[in-house]
Amino acid sequence: MLNKKLMVVALVGMFPVGAMAGADGNCGVGSKLFDGQKGIAPQVLAMTTNGTFINTFGVTSGTSGCKQDGVVKSDWKTAMFIDGNKEKLARDMSTGSGESLESLAKLIGVQDQHKPAFFQATKENFAKIFSSDNATTDQVLASLKQVLASDSELAQYSLSI
Repeated sequence: MLNKKLMVVALVGMFPVGAMAGADGNCGVGSKLFDGQKGIAPQVLAMTTNGTFINTFGVTSGTSGCKQDGVVKSDWKTAMFIDGNKEKLARDMSTGSGESLESLAKLIGVQDQHKPAFFQATKENFAKIFSSDNATTDQVLASLKQVLASDSELAQYSLSI
């Protein structure tokens, strides 16, 4: 399993950043060819196809499912942030305020007008987000995503995770 992850990371690292735009299935020829498929293989093949065909055209012309005003998402950054700040984040979520919680909100793109609701939601759902003292980053991330998705005001941010 670890070897597969390392292989995927190595393959992703070989492609230029432009080829990875829309690699999550939202944009580009590869994304259209592998639309609706889940798993590592379809994602890698979609990225490879996007890298083979010039995806820049899709982004600049607004074709192939690309939007010219699209936002580059990076959910791995959120996972890395949580992993490196888990204790501080747990403390901040338990009180509904703090530097690490503010940083997380910024990282996932929570707009200023939604931050009070975000902070309150993490406080109210602290026990759900950090379900145990040994909660893994993936568990925290999945729980946070569920909490945000269940809140009508914050649901849009669950897509950024």
